[in-house]
Amino acid sequence: MGPAGSGKSTYCATMMTHCQAAGRKVHLVNLDPAAEHFEYEPTIDIRELITLEDVMEELDYGPNGGLIYCLEFLLNNIEWLEEEIGSYDDDYLIIDCPGQIELYTHFPIMRRLCEQLGRWNMAICGVYCLESQFIEDKSKYFSGVLSAMSAMVNLEISHINVMTKMDLVQGDYGNRAADEDIEGETESEKKKRQRKKRAQMERVMVEREMDRYLEPDPLLIAEEAGALEEKPSAWTLKFQALNQAIVQLIDDYSMVSFIPLNITDEESVEYVLSSVDHAMQYGEDLEPKEPDDKVEYD
Repeated sequence: MGPAGSGKSTYCATMMTHCQAAGRKVHLVNLDPAAEHFEYEPTIDIRELITLEDVMEELDYGPNGGLIYCLEFLLNNIEWLEEEIGSYDDDYLIIDCPGQIELYTHFPIMRRLCEQLGRWNMAICGVYCLESQFIEDKSKYFSGVLSAMSAMVNLEISHINVMTKMDLVQGDYGNRAADEDIEGETESEKKKRQRKKRAQMERVMVEREMDRYLEPDPLLIAEEAGALEEKPSAWTLKFQALNQAIVQLIDDYSMVSFIPLNITDEESVEYVLSSVDHAMQYGEDLEPKEPDDKVEYD
């Protein structure tokens, strides 16, 4: 789960590839009625039950209202999902959810769905995705932090937060050093790429600074607020008071931290997957199974 464009579908595809390579029985479940393309074909797909396009056409709803209607329709016909999941109850299911953040922070829809999955004795872990480009704007970043915290409080399930698209960040958190050549790249293209990278991430190139975003440092927003004006107006002072309240809220809860995910780094992918497994205690109650293909020995 997470905002639109935060890399949820890419996360799902990456974990599908990694799990299959490790020999784990894994299936993709799509709960986004507006989804169009998948790298892996979903084993269970809400679009077989209802689609956003049909709702918008028949009920004259907008995209946001139509999406909420589709998820409520799913809850009202939950026996469909129970029947679909029934034959995979011992397997690992990766659920790709819609990108409408209100579903996790304002409406009880996803919470009711998680409660239903719990009644079916399924171990659940929520993965909240926030893309690394949010750190370019501290206000936008802290908006994401608050949304993640709201989702954690609202859903009341095992939960981890993942900072996605870390392959776009240079340094130890990226997949390529700034001066590393790309095959077939001309000198002018290389310089253009390096200039673009520096312009985008110049404030977070130091690992020490990046750590302040992975473990949200409330002083980041306070520093930005204090640097806006040398002589703040009355209006600015009001916003500083709001910023201070946000800082206090984040500091009091101390719930949100992010695990960096670089999809080009196998160790990074494995670390995120192991964190999810640990959060929901995956595998602790699984019975040993015979391999699908028996090997004959001489």
